[in-house]
This record gives sequence, C-alpha cells and structure tokens, in this order.
Amino acid sequence: MSKIAIIGATGRAGSQLLEEALRRGHSVTAIARDTSKIGARAGVVSKNVDVLDAAALQDAVVGHDVVITAAHFATVPASAIVGPVKQAGVKQAGVKRLLVVGGAGSLLLPDDTRVIDSAGFPAEYKAEASAGAAFLEALRQEQDLDWTFLSPSAEFVEGERTGSFRVGEDHLLVSAEGRSWITFADYAIALIDEVETPKHSRQRFTVGY
Repeated sequence: MSKIAIIGATGRAGSQLLEEALRRGHSVTAIARDTSKIGARAGVVSKNVDVLDAAALQDAVVGHDVVITAAHFATVPASAIVGPVKQAGVKQAGVKRLLVVGGAGSLLLPDDTRVIDSAGFPAEYKAEASAGAAFLEALRQEQDLDWTFLSPSAEFVEGERTGSFRVGEDHLLVSAEGRSWITFADYAIALIDEVETPKHSRQRFTVGY
C-alpha cells in the first residue's frame, strides 16, 4: 500500500484516480480548493489547499510516497510543483515521486509534428495544451524528482472502466476505427499501475484504445 496525494482530486480525472487508488487499498490524501463533495470516505483524508501556496502544498503532501497532480496546467504551472525550489511545495516536502495527468497536445503525429501544431487544433484548447507542453518540458529539465507524465488520447472522456487499452510512448494512439480516445476510468488504471509498478521513470507515455 502506498500513501498517495492527489492534487485536483475533485476533477474528472482526479476523482477517477481517487476511486482507483482506493479500490486497490492505497491511502489517499485528496487535495483541492474545495473537497466538500468528496465527503467522509474510508482511506481518504481531504485537504482544502490553494496549490499555488507553496507552504500549504508542502504541508499537505509531506510524508507521502507519491504525489499525483491532476490540476489544469493553465492554472497550476510547473513552477508551483517542480521549481524553482523555493516555489515548489512538492520538492520542499521531500516527496521524490511525481506523476502528472498530462495532455494530448504535446503528443506526436506520424510525421513527428505535435498534435497542438496540427491544422484544425481547437483554439479553445490551445492555452491549456500549450501550458501542458511547457510543463512536460520543465519536467525534462528536472534533476531531483522521479517523475512520470501520462498523456491521454485526443478524446479524454467519461465512460466505463474496461481495463483494456494500449500503452504508447510519445506518439498519439489511434484505434483501428480512426478514433483517439480513452476514458477517465481506464486512464486511472494505467496511472495507478505506474504507481504500483514503475515502468516510465523520468518519461512520458500515453494510453488509448
């Protein structure tokens, strides 16, 4: 059993990660600005935290085996999590493992160009996708944390937990039907698998059907 802190635990991805971690018997600290909707749950400690407050974040995650951040990149940049050191609560807390709910925008197409740079990439997602790509680049410069960045497929959607999906590296996964997608529930399986059996230390990987 691991002691896991989940930043953004009330969001669509974060809530599924919470459920998957509990299903497997882990101890979870749920971190969000307002955790009231989580309620009292066995195995869960809820903490209302402004993640941009480095001291508050440090207090919330100290003593954990791993921190998972499922926060939006546009509101919680890499500087809040990984540095510079004086501004990074996870580093100050002494937690060594960081897993990041990534984005698909920085994944590569068959011609090795990024999804975010492709014609027709939705303008409304560009700011978040750009911030996610910047977060990944910051991780690639990171010297201290044992990090993993898991990018979902292009469509990150509600749906059933099947336990059946493919794992890739830096290229966007597309199904035989031409669709690139993964449910939050199956994504959560892949990320908690990585918590339990690390295979992508200091790497990005992706999941899809």
